[in-house]
Amino acid sequence: MPVVPQPLGRRERNKQLKLDRITAAASALFAEHGVEEVTTQQIADRADIGTGTLFLYAKTKGELLLLVQNAHYAEALERGRADAETIPNALDAVMAIVRPIVECNRVQVDNGRTYLREMVFGDPAEPQHSKALSIVAQTEEAIAAVLSRDELLNADDAATTARIVSAIMFLSMAVNANPALRTENIVQDIGTQIRLLLPR
Repeated sequence: MPVVPQPLGRRERNKQLKLDRITAAASALFAEHGVEEVTTQQIADRADIGTGTLFLYAKTKGELLLLVQNAHYAEALERGRADAETIPNALDAVMAIVRPIVECNRVQVDNGRTYLREMVFGDPAEPQHSKALSIVAQTEEAIAAVLSRDELLNADDAATTARIVSAIMFLSMAVNANPALRTENIVQDIGTQIRLLLPR
């Protein structure tokens, strides 16, 4: 017999509503001004909560950015994973996973770079940091699944290659800080590097 999830109590619903307001406020302000130009007070004001309440959900702007960007990156990964399932060529399928993540990172270039920095150097005990690393792991799993299709690579080699692909992707996003640089150029550069990794 399937387990039916219990509805949230009033207190949990209120907490979720506050978290949703905080996420929406931070997302809008970061998109408008960039993470460096936004204060926690502005986020609290837009979310219609006190700063003390805000700090119960995230202690720093870095944590707030992780909260916002994790949701965007998770959506980008799901789009890429769905697209990859319909593409028979391994390189094209891997690039179908990579492309929406790069696009997500480039929506606001400074925010994208700050997110990557927080993901690498943030507080490992912070839940949003753990969630960011989980998204990276899920990305690598999706890429490994593509690489092990049709026995292109065995499972161990596919997992190792997926970690290398992930490193190439994140490093390429981190070093390309020029907002004028087209996303397509970054995607093509990543594709060129990945092509060299794959069996011919």
